[in-house]
Parts: sequence; structure tokens; C-alpha cells
Amino acid sequence: MMEIENIRLDNGNAMGLRWNLGNAYLLIIKREKGYLMCGYLNMEIANRVGDIAGIVSGVSTFDEMLEKPVNVLSKKAIETGIKPGINGKEFLELLG
Repeated sequence: MMEIENIRLDNGNAMGLRWNLGNAYLLIIKREKGYLMCGYLNMEIANRVGDIAGIVSGVSTFDEMLEKPVNVLSKKAIETGIKPGINGKEFLELLG
């Protein structure tokens, strides 16, 4: 079953999607300018289409996505000035 959740941030809201695929969860949190995704998804495609995106690995909840560091950034995210090492919440706040 897919869960959709409104995620409150300091400067607005984001939409979280969480889907149990059996052995792991697929998670994504979307803001106006980009998104944060779990390690299940592919940064190569995000780069190819020019998305502002980040990956947080080893997560199964939205809270974990917000707390853990973003370990991969898309080329477009880096071009917009986002620095590696920030946590998921900080990343999403920059996308408002």
C-alpha cells in the first residue's frame, strides 16, 4: 500500500510518498523545486532530466529522511549551490 503524507517544514510543506515494495520501502519527498529520494531511486536519471534531487540511504520513514545526511546530490542541486553533508530537512528547506 502507498502512503501519502503532508510533511511540515519551517518554510512550508512537502509531499511524502512511501511505498512498501516487500523487502524495502521506496520513499520520496517532493517540494516545489525538487525532491529528496531514498537509495532505491536512480540519480543517473535525475541528472539526465535536469532535476534538483538528493539521495538519503538506509531509510524507511520520513523522519529518518529528514534526519540523515544527504549523501548524493544531483548535478543541478550542486549547480544551485546546495552543499553535500546537510541533512534531509535542510535540503528540503532549500527547495521551498
